[in-house]
Order: sequence, then C-alpha cells, then structure tokens
Amino acid sequence: MHSSDTLHSVTPFHYPTTKLPKVGTTIFSVMSQLAAQHGAINLSQGFPDFEGPEALRERVTYHMAHGANQYAPMTGMPSLREAIAEKVERLYGCQVDVETEVTVTSGATEAIFAAISAVVRAGDEVIVFDPCYDCYEPAIEINGGICRHLPLTLPEFNIDWQLLKSSLTPRTRMIIVNTPHNPSGATLSKADLDQLADLVRDTHILLLGDEVYEHIVFDDQPHNSLLTHAELAARSFVVSSFGKTYHTTGWKVGYCIAPAPLSVELRKVHQYLTFSTATPLQLAIADYMKKDPHYTNELPAFYQQKRDLFCALIRDSGFSFTPAKGTYFQLVDYSAVSDLDDVSFARWLTVEKGVAAIPVSVFCAEPNPSMKLVRFCFAKGADTLNQAGARLCQL
Repeated sequence: MHSSDTLHSVTPFHYPTTKLPKVGTTIFSVMSQLAAQHGAINLSQGFPDFEGPEALRERVTYHMAHGANQYAPMTGMPSLREAIAEKVERLYGCQVDVETEVTVTSGATEAIFAAISAVVRAGDEVIVFDPCYDCYEPAIEINGGICRHLPLTLPEFNIDWQLLKSSLTPRTRMIIVNTPHNPSGATLSKADLDQLADLVRDTHILLLGDEVYEHIVFDDQPHNSLLTHAELAARSFVVSSFGKTYHTTGWKVGYCIAPAPLSVELRKVHQYLTFSTATPLQLAIADYMKKDPHYTNELPAFYQQKRDLFCALIRDSGFSFTPAKGTYFQLVDYSAVSDLDDVSFARWLTVEKGVAAIPVSVFCAEPNPSMKLVRFCFAKGADTLNQAGARLCQL
C-alpha cells in the first residue's frame, strides 16, 4: 500500500450492512465533546469531577506493586465476591452463593450485555421503560430480540402496571427495570415489587435489574432491590457498579448477582466478552469494602447534599423541577425558558450559555413532543455547581 492510499481505495469491497442501524455515537460522548469544544461546564455525562477515596486508590497501588498484575479468575477475585455477598446479605437480607451466584464484570454495561446475550434469542421480546438507558436496546437487537418500549407515566416516571400487563405476550422473555432510574431519579417501592411479582408469577419471564445507583437514594428512603423480594430474585439478573459507588467510573468494575442456573449462562458470555476484570482493582475494592463496610451508608447523605445545593442554586432560574429521589441526576423542565426541542436546547445551552446537559428525548423510542426536559449531573464539586448555577440563573 502506498502512503497516499486509504484502506477503502486499494481494492473495491462491499461491506456488510450494519447490524445496529439505529445506533450512532452515544449522546453522552457527543455532549461531552461539545462541552470540551466550547469550554462549557459539563453536567451532561454522569461522572464525578472529584476523586474516589484515597485509601481505596492506595490499595490499587499496593496490589500493583505486590505482583497482582495477571489475569483474575473469570468469575472474579474470591475476596471481592465474598465482600459483595456480605454486603448483599447485610443490606438486603439476601444470601447468595459466592461461587455460583456472584460474577464480577468489566462494568455494569458488560454485565447487562452478557445477561441479555445469555438468554435472549431471535424473536424474543424484551420490555424496557422509556425513558430508558441507551445500552439496553442495542444489546437486545444484536441478539435478535425485539425491544418493546413502554412509556413511564409523567410526571412521576412510574410504571403503568395495567399497560405492562396488557403488553406481556408468550414471546416476552425479559423485563428490564432500572431503580433508581436514570434519567429521572425515580425509585421502585415495595408495592411496585409486589405488583411486578404478581405479573410475572406463573410465567417464564426473566428480570434484569439495573441497580447501579443502589446506594444513592435520598430522603431516608430505602433502596428496594429486586434482591429484597425472594420471588423476584429467583428469576433476576441484578447488576451494580463500583464506579458509581466509589466515584471511580473509569475503572469499569461491576458485578451481576443471579441464581446459579442464570449465572452459568451469563458466565458463558462473560468469559468470551472480557474474560476477567483488572486484578489490582478487584483486590483494592475488596480490601476497602472489608475495611469500611458502612461506607455505603454515608453515600445517600453525601449526594443528597449535592442535590440540595444544586436545586437551591437553580431555584431562581426559569426551570421547574422536583428534586430527584435517587441517582446523581436532576431533571428540569425548561418550557418556561425556550420553545426549542430538547436536543436543540441542550446544544444551545452548551454553546451559548456554557453548561452541558443531556436531552431526555434520546432515552425514548417515541418521545412525547410536549416533554421539554433535560438532565443535569450534580456529581460535581461545590465550585463547579456554583458556577453552573450562576450561569443557569442568567437564562
């Protein structure tokens, strides 16, 4: 090949059509790049602008210096799986088998993909609730499944149980529930879990619980994990993320808890997807979980302070909102500020006003045209939030 040639100019070749025609660059990457280009405060993509615990980071260095630099076991380091099982029993009263029911993954996205790939076959239907996180549908479709989008009820973003009941068919393989919910921050109640159990009882429907914000629930409310409901836990993949819990999203360490027969199938995919997750990171997290098992008890107050600060800072803006019940995201209604659609408004807000947000319509298969909502991430330091609040109040 000559230096002036490009790969596609050397030999004519007909490339296959895409398996994911609806997928482009994720909105999170788009908005973060736009924020960087225009020097905007990035409240779009969901990552903290502060470090995780120093003691945790020190344990990574320790394990790297002491030779923990080779492959971890495919299912995860035993010490980390043990720490996960202890946490789950302590918080949710659910006993899980360390060897057969706990799998460490390279982030929650990998766990979600592996779970869907393990059980969804061509023609199977998977129900998701809009607005829904953007990694669900591609994983369903690339495995030949059919993604059925059901809208959550506004303004509380609750599940419409009658609509869900009427949407179940013999082809329904899985229902994906996300609590606390990204992007709205809504949470499931115990009554919701009972409703879900009533609907799937006497069916072969599986559940996938995306619970990556399990430790970020506000106003002294509990996280009602699928693992707290024995009937649901028996048919569920439950996924969580250490990146969200320990402010270390770049480490990409998550896990999936599922009954042994489901874990067997999940691991068949996982071992050929990533095989294993970085050894020193796993060991460091295990050490920290055992050293400070009550760290997670402090996380709700930590993030509630940030939520309350951000809400106070934008109270005099043109936005209307209800404080989020969970996650580190706050939805705001901008209908009193602009008539633009939410994608255009988010771009304008970033380029012209210097604050980046995520438009909520991108989480929906059929966006409600009257819905004028954007999502801000408040997992930021006080200086960042104060600067953003000052800019937003100038709208």
